[in-house]
Amino acid sequence: MEEVQESQPQSKPGQENNVDEVIDENSEYEKGETPEELLSSPPKVDSEVEVLHEKVTKQIIKEGHGQKPSKYSTCFFHYRAWSENTEHKFEDTWQEQRPTEMVIGKEKKEMTGLGIGVASMKAGERALLRVSWELGYGQEGSFSFPNVPPMADLVYEVELIGFDETKDGKARSDMTVEERIGAADRRKMDGNVLFQENKLEEAMQQYEMAIAYMGDDFMFQLFGKYRDMALAVKNPCHLNTAACLIKLNRYEEAIGQCSIVLSEDESNLKALFRRGKARAALGQTDAAREDFLKARKHAPEDKAIARELKLLAEHDKAIYQKQKEIYKGIFGPRPQPVPQKRNWFIVVWQWLVSVFHNFITLFNREKKHKDD
Repeated sequence: MEEVQESQPQSKPGQENNVDEVIDENSEYEKGETPEELLSSPPKVDSEVEVLHEKVTKQIIKEGHGQKPSKYSTCFFHYRAWSENTEHKFEDTWQEQRPTEMVIGKEKKEMTGLGIGVASMKAGERALLRVSWELGYGQEGSFSFPNVPPMADLVYEVELIGFDETKDGKARSDMTVEERIGAADRRKMDGNVLFQENKLEEAMQQYEMAIAYMGDDFMFQLFGKYRDMALAVKNPCHLNTAACLIKLNRYEEAIGQCSIVLSEDESNLKALFRRGKARAALGQTDAAREDFLKARKHAPEDKAIARELKLLAEHDKAIYQKQKEIYKGIFGPRPQPVPQKRNWFIVVWQWLVSVFHNFITLFNREKKHKDD
């Protein structure tokens, strides 16, 4: 089983282990943007306007790579859309875990303009498409989902994740179980090659398309050997995704990918190890230690796990010493008792009084004894 190489725990002590996994399912926001800002309105783009059709224009936000999809290619993309003349955001699939699928040349009538735009894009490209209502939802709009006003000109923000070339335009929904798993496995292998070349973003696109073949609706219908076959491809994709995300310092997303695998297999060694690494990087030391300790139960001799636990212990010790120094600076050293000088006059006087008191006591006892 081909795997992405990475330092990680070993399933059997003494054996070298590989990563048979894949990449992220969420598009990365541009620097300085927040989810709230992204959802509020279309982004401002200064690039040149390209006329694709008399009713469709495009402005590139981020350049892509590779070739454009051909006729009947199955495209995978994220998009967000607004009704331009009413400033009504009617649909948001950008933050869904799985991309939207469209077969070029067989798109729905309401998405003709979007299809024209997607067909002009390269894999990895992100663009702003403006579509007139004639190639959108038409004169009457849509009163179901999505809710689109009548005669609404549309603005799409689209990122093309990638595409598959299919001679007959066969969509995922028309494939057999074996075909879908096979297509996903090919994408996974392509992603692993890109990972080895350190092309992490491109590798993640391949992994994302692989995962797209095995959505929740598909997995829910599988039982027995078919479910095992699908998980044998899907879980490694999530784990390789986590490996890429850790390299890109996207630790929260890496935790999410590992947690997906652990929801299916709570003792998965690689998922525990990588989630522990991501949590440790975020300073979540207690949660990271918990993951590493669970992993160690399944591989007690694994050196990578022992090394990570040692690093956590050293980190905790360093934090303790730092806090100790801080508190020492705040409260200062504990004051030592200052010895007081003796007043010898008082000491002699106290001694004489004591002697006199003892003499009187003794005298009284002797007198009382004689009287008796």
